[in-house]
Amino acid sequence: MLIHRQQKLAIVLFIISGSALAVGLVLFALNEGLNVFYTPTEVSEGAVPAGQSFRIGGMVKMGSLEKESLEGTEINFVATDFCNDVLVSYSGPLPDLFREGQGVVADGALNELGTFQATQILAKHDENYMSAEVKASLDAVEDADVEVCQQ
Repeated sequence: MLIHRQQKLAIVLFIISGSALAVGLVLFALNEGLNVFYTPTEVSEGAVPAGQSFRIGGMVKMGSLEKESLEGTEINFVATDFCNDVLVSYSGPLPDLFREGQGVVADGALNELGTFQATQILAKHDENYMSAEVKASLDAVEDADVEVCQQ
């Protein structure tokens, strides 16, 4: 009888430890593949430490696009949510839909100077792909009676 109980206990402990290991591996994989999205206001408020990889989204500010090479592969522009701006620097080919006044999402990290060094640029073609925060800012800008940047 005692051996039978020990076998059942061993099986239960094996199942619990195996389940805990599986959950731990899944959480680790999700954490490694997680790409956190921030608005320019959150970035300017210091929500992201320098060097941490994340995704920033907003609009390309009109008049802010500067090409540093003739080929146009090295650019600087300002991402805005109409409350705060973040300078973005990128080197590489740009999507066809990328232009001033359009939505943009960029992957990368902040450098020690506070410039977002993008490793990938994704251009958005309409507001359906916009974050809720940026969409709310755009809607507020359209309604001149609403104060845009108050929290």
